[in-house]
Amino acid sequence: MAFILFSFDTDNFDEWKELFDSDPVGRKAVAKGHVILRAADNPNQIFLRTEYPTVDDAKTFRDRLLASGALDRFPPTFPPTVAQLVEEVTY
Repeated sequence: MAFILFSFDTDNFDEWKELFDSDPVGRKAVAKGHVILRAADNPNQIFLRTEYPTVDDAKTFRDRLLASGALDRFPPTFPPTVAQLVEEVTY
């Protein structure tokens, strides 16, 4: 299992969410799901994790996303980062 991690600072969460939901690059055809978090002290700071079956799937989608220009309107605060699950523990 692999993920792409993002962080965004936006002045308008609703506009960002509308663009994300419109799926301009076809995320839903490749990804298994996503998690969106908002900072408790700043609801316009967004953390996004999208899940992919493999690292190669995540890297391919990240490259397609970067080439598409879809991030131009709401650029992430750090580049989309592919990460591989090492451990997941629930308490």
